[in-house]
Amino acid sequence: MNNEVIITCAVTGSGDTVDKHPNIPVTPEQIANSAIAAANAGAAVAHIHVREPSTGGFSRELKYYREVVERIRASDSDVIINLTAGMGGDLVLDPEQPSRAIEGTDMANAEQRLAHIEALLPEICTLDCGSLNFGDSLYVSTPAMLRQMAARVKELGVKPELEIFDTGNLAFALQMMKEGLLDQRPLFQLCLGIPWGAPADTATMKLMADMLPAAANWAGFGISRMQMPMVAQAILLGGNVRVGLEDNLFLDKGVFASNEQLVARAVSIVEALGAKVAGPARAREILALRGQQ
Repeated sequence: MNNEVIITCAVTGSGDTVDKHPNIPVTPEQIANSAIAAANAGAAVAHIHVREPSTGGFSRELKYYREVVERIRASDSDVIINLTAGMGGDLVLDPEQPSRAIEGTDMANAEQRLAHIEALLPEICTLDCGSLNFGDSLYVSTPAMLRQMAARVKELGVKPELEIFDTGNLAFALQMMKEGLLDQRPLFQLCLGIPWGAPADTATMKLMADMLPAAANWAGFGISRMQMPMVAQAILLGGNVRVGLEDNLFLDKGVFASNEQLVARAVSIVEALGAKVAGPARAREILALRGQQ
C-alpha cells in the first residue's frame, strides 16, 4: 500500500465532452482556474490539455498553453504543471478508402507535438507510449516518434509521464529505459478503461504494476464510473492516483462533478485508507522533479 499519495487532476482533456457536461473548462482562464481549484482541494499535479475556446474542440495552440501556464504560475498555487504531449496522433480513415484520412484527423510529427513543451518547460509532460484503437478512432504514436520525443524531453529536463494504455505500451517504455532514453526513476501512468485498451479492473492494474521497475513511481486511473474504485485500487497496490473531468464527468450517478469535487472525493478515499495526501513540494521530492523554472 502507498501511505503517501500524489493526486493528479486531469482538468479537461480533449474529448467530445462539452455537450455532455454543463461546465467543462474550455477557455485558458477556465482551465487555469479549474487547475488551481483542484490544487486547493488537494491535487499536487494538474494535467493539462487546451481547447479551442470558440468550439470547445481539441487544440494544440501554443498561445492557449502559454496563457494557462502563465495564469497558474502567476497565482498563489504551487501545483505541479503536467502538459500533455499526446495531441497530434488522431487518425480517422475513410472506411471505403482506408488510405485516405478524413475529418477528425490531427497528425503531427514529434517536434510539433513538443512545441509547447519546448516553449514552456513544464515540470512533467506526457508521452503516450504506443498506438491504440482508441474507442472508434485510432491513436498513432510510433516507436520512432517516441524515441525522438523521449530523447528531447530528457535534454530539456522535463519528466516524462509514460502513459500506458496496454501491456504493449509498457513493454516499449521498458525498452526505452534499456536504451537510456529515460532516467532511472521513471514515472508511469496506467490508463485503464479506454475502449479498446486495458480494462479498469484489479487484475489488470496489478499485472501492469507488477511489470514496473522497482525504482519506478506510478499512478493509475479508471475512466467513468471506475474512476473512484481505481483510486482505491491504485493506493492498495502502492501507486498514486488521477481523477478529473478528462476521465469522468460525474460525482455520483446523475450528478455532474467539478474537478475540485473529484479531487476532494479522492482525498477522502486516501484518508479513509489510512494514507495521507502529498502536497506539491513533497511530490517533487518523490518524483525527482527539477522544480518550477
